[in-house]
Amino acid sequence: MLILAIESSCDDTAAAVLEAKTNTVLSSVVSSQNDVHARFGGIVPELASRCHIEMIWAVVNQALADAGVQLDDIQLISATQGPGLVGSLLVGFTFAKSLALVRGIPCVGVDHMAGHLLSCMLEEEKPEFPYTALIVSGGNTSLFSVDSPVNYTRLGRTRDDAAGEAFDKVAKLLDLGYPGGPVVSQYGQKGDATAIAFPRAWLSKHSLDFSFSGLKTSVMNYVHQRRQKGIELGINDICASFQAAVVDVLVKKTIIAAKSNHHHRIVMGGGVASNKQLRTDMQQACRHAGMDFFVPRPVYCTDNAAMIGLAGYHHFQNGSMVNPDDDAYSRSPLN
Repeated sequence: MLILAIESSCDDTAAAVLEAKTNTVLSSVVSSQNDVHARFGGIVPELASRCHIEMIWAVVNQALADAGVQLDDIQLISATQGPGLVGSLLVGFTFAKSLALVRGIPCVGVDHMAGHLLSCMLEEEKPEFPYTALIVSGGNTSLFSVDSPVNYTRLGRTRDDAAGEAFDKVAKLLDLGYPGGPVVSQYGQKGDATAIAFPRAWLSKHSLDFSFSGLKTSVMNYVHQRRQKGIELGINDICASFQAAVVDVLVKKTIIAAKSNHHHRIVMGGGVASNKQLRTDMQQACRHAGMDFFVPRPVYCTDNAAMIGLAGYHHFQNGSMVNPDDDAYSRSPLN
């Protein structure tokens, strides 16, 4: 079965073509809007939706061309239904529903979180079910128990800022530009992660939830104090110490979650899963705990349509389809 997948939940317009039975990605195209939003220091929703409108056809046509297939060959259309920016979601989801209606083929709506939960299945080495999954991005930081391609149970989530959001805000505070995750990581590699004792929010003893707003405030206070006193900031050390505080909590809570569910496999997904320090520390923690660790290559960690196509195929096989009047949603029922 050939699947055309579409993703437009935030600021990337993406399309992919998959051969479902062999789990083969024939093409994956992503049009980034980073240059559009960089001068504002963050995503401007109205600009994002306008860019999606401008790019959707071009990205879909490129995905079809790269896969060497025609629209007539497509047997299923899969699109992100939520969560995300409503204006952005409506562009891709409405496009997918309309195209499916005109072509007379089925269409399935996919939860963006489900895509990240299964993104590791796009790699050659795949985990068996069940497994514990950490989804960490600019909009989400959550832990799940994944029992099958269509059954997930949330174990914990962020109570305030997502990890990726905290990275972006710290980058903005330090005038490092947007997006913040990659640049904070780059500076952090040159710094001392033990230089500044930024706090770790463990919350209650058995909580698997996350909180990063206090850490963000601590960084802000540290920077403001040094600026007021005219002391050099030491950006490398700030980034390294901040990153260490985030990674420490993410890794330890994920290991605790897996142990509490008697899982021997841990999966990671979402844009922040591209962070080198997080990948390294999680791998080491899993090895020490006797667990197997799976994380997709960075191109499948960030928003992409290939994971939406994969999740869509499994949900379609499970009987899920969208109706022409189904709407997009901004908040995920999974989160």
